[in-house]
Amino acid sequence: MSSTLLKMDVLHILQTNFVSIIIGFVVIILLWMNRGKQSNSRLPPGPAPIPLLGNLLRMDVKAPYKLYMELSKKYGSVFTVWLGSKPVVVISGYQAIKDAFVTQGEEFSGRANYPVIMTVSKGYGVLVSSGKRSKDLRRFSLMTLKTFGMGRRSIEERVQEEAKMLVKAFGEYRDSVVNPKELLCNCVGNVICSIVFGHRFENDDPMFQLIQKAVDAYFNVLSSPIGAMYNMFPRIVWCFPGNHHEMFAIVNKAKDYIQEQAEIRLKTLNISEPQDFIEAFLVKMLEEKDDPNTEFNNDNMVMTAWSLFAAGTETTSSTLRQSFLMMIKYPHIQESVQKEIDEVIGSRVPTVDDRVKMPYTDAVIHEVQRYMDLSPTSVPHKVMRDREFYNYHIPEGTMVLPLLSSVLVDPKLFKNPDEFDPENFLDENGCFKKNGFFAFGVGKIMLQVVCGLSEFLYLSYPQKNITI
Repeated sequence: MSSTLLKMDVLHILQTNFVSIIIGFVVIILLWMNRGKQSNSRLPPGPAPIPLLGNLLRMDVKAPYKLYMELSKKYGSVFTVWLGSKPVVVISGYQAIKDAFVTQGEEFSGRANYPVIMTVSKGYGVLVSSGKRSKDLRRFSLMTLKTFGMGRRSIEERVQEEAKMLVKAFGEYRDSVVNPKELLCNCVGNVICSIVFGHRFENDDPMFQLIQKAVDAYFNVLSSPIGAMYNMFPRIVWCFPGNHHEMFAIVNKAKDYIQEQAEIRLKTLNISEPQDFIEAFLVKMLEEKDDPNTEFNNDNMVMTAWSLFAAGTETTSSTLRQSFLMMIKYPHIQESVQKEIDEVIGSRVPTVDDRVKMPYTDAVIHEVQRYMDLSPTSVPHKVMRDREFYNYHIPEGTMVLPLLSSVLVDPKLFKNPDEFDPENFLDENGCFKKNGFFAFGVGKIMLQVVCGLSEFLYLSYPQKNITI
């Protein structure tokens, strides 16, 4: 009898718990379906989300832009996707992106909480901050990069030095096969090092290798499924093993090294002649030390310096690798580039001033960036306050994503969008035309100062000396 009663009690408990679970699950779904119903009711259209997962099951987490491109054909230039329980407004097409991020740039200037990036930055630094912090750091960084060369070695001289080193390294592999990735990453990384630290490193230097490995690990996670899952479910994914933990650890070591270098420089700082980016930032910190609202502090210094490595190294080295690949694949294009270099530069070292005289080479660089589509979407933004955009309501704080790929394959802008063709950036007279180009995103991007200059000199200098 007691055994029968025990079985009945267990069965009753299981039935009760099962019913409770079902009721709880239904409540969660209802709450999710009605969360923010009033504020989300006028969001742009998009595919119906699954509770808790959103549109995740339809998405290639390694390349979500593929789904976005497909949805833009169905829903138009403004639509909504759900990453988990969060709505993301995707803006597609040249005119819509320009209207949002240029015409109304201030309203769309917030940086969204992208968990991988925020775990690294904690909201500090020039690339992920919003509001006053973003304005102050961006203005300072632009001015500092542009004024390098006034009493100091210019960025151009630093790039020229590394370009010579690159040609020398290629010469050592003459008539043999070489993977240029490490050579290019080292050269670009050393340009950034010379700006941030005031000097270059030997390629086998332990701290240089640490920084290079940190940058590589950072982008590997950002472009991986684990990174995509972390961005949607950070607290859950944090509890599981994966390469994201190793990445966070090595990036922290790189940031610690930047902080150590700042402390060393502070002891011998000449405030009238800062020699590198860190010293320039330290001078600004001293100038504003009595301002309680200043954004010039250690955290912002470290993260802004790290941002130069994170954004500049990968962008430039990837573009150069693709450039060399295109030169191999299309030898007639390489011949045209070399012919223009011979006519304009001759035997001297190329300078950035030569770029305006070399429309074909400039067109090749832009076409490489367009064709490779290095950044299908820009860094996620958020609207700073409630906005009406294209007859839709976007609530304050909503993540907004510009779909840059949609511009780069637009047949209205490029006559041969599916082919590699430098003519996409040349007019009927052979002159260079910008043609709605968003390779670095939109608005004022400080890394154009470094990346654009580096790509031109790194392509033209080797092409002047060697045939790939």
